[in-house]
Amino acid sequence: MDFLAPDGTRLAYRRTGTGHPVVCIPGGPMLPADYLGDLGGLSEDAELVLLDHRGSGASEKPADPATYRCDRVVDDVEALRAHLGLERLTLLAHSAGANVAVRYAERYPERLERVVLVTPSPRAVGVEISDEERSAVARTRAGEPWYADAAAALARIQAGEPTPSDWAAITPLTYGRWDADVAAYDASTDASRNAEAAEHFGADGAFDPPATRAALATLDVPVLVLAGSVDVGNPVGAMTRVVDLFPRAELVVQEGAGHFPWVDDGPAFRQLVATWLAR
Repeated sequence: MDFLAPDGTRLAYRRTGTGHPVVCIPGGPMLPADYLGDLGGLSEDAELVLLDHRGSGASEKPADPATYRCDRVVDDVEALRAHLGLERLTLLAHSAGANVAVRYAERYPERLERVVLVTPSPRAVGVEISDEERSAVARTRAGEPWYADAAAALARIQAGEPTPSDWAAITPLTYGRWDADVAAYDASTDASRNAEAAEHFGADGAFDPPATRAALATLDVPVLVLAGSVDVGNPVGAMTRVVDLFPRAELVVQEGAGHFPWVDDGPAFRQLVATWLAR
């Protein structure tokens, strides 16, 4: 299925499951929605509306690459809402997609019903994460066979002296479990990246943390922030600071999960999110 963005770019989405619609914004930034799958079986509890960002998956590349910028991607979400004929949205956003979700909340608070932020990137709200916060989470994985190489690579990255292989070496830290299936999933997700879109996503003007934080302080809708207990990228402490920006938010921590909690334990992820959505 597809629809037209305000600039005329044709964007694709798919629907899976039954129940109340949940519009899903992928991370990446700007990944297609395929990597979300059915979010650990959440499609049994809700109808997932999975958007392929412009320039990814089945969506067209825009004529103007500047439209990949986060604040401009908000226009795509609003166009999808109108296309679906929904008065208000339940949004679920993962990782970098959370930046789109909070900027949407800033601009269209009256169009929101509730929001689920899964291991959200906090760039748009200006929440800083220290190297020590990330390293402390990494040290909890010290018993893993790959840990020594990953820890050394993380230290070099944090020192600004990475080797060409260091980014691959820290990949196991992204997940709560690391095996052949997860490695294949990660490789497939990485292969679908649009480097141009990712580069433009955070360009000058994409974020205005003071304005976004001020808007979120008055957002009168329920918000769930789901953190992974071993997420090195967005540790639980930082996710707590994100929760504090909203008047009606709560934090749920999925134990043993990393940055892709539905991959680490789909049933646990489904239960946490479905229980909250059913309230």
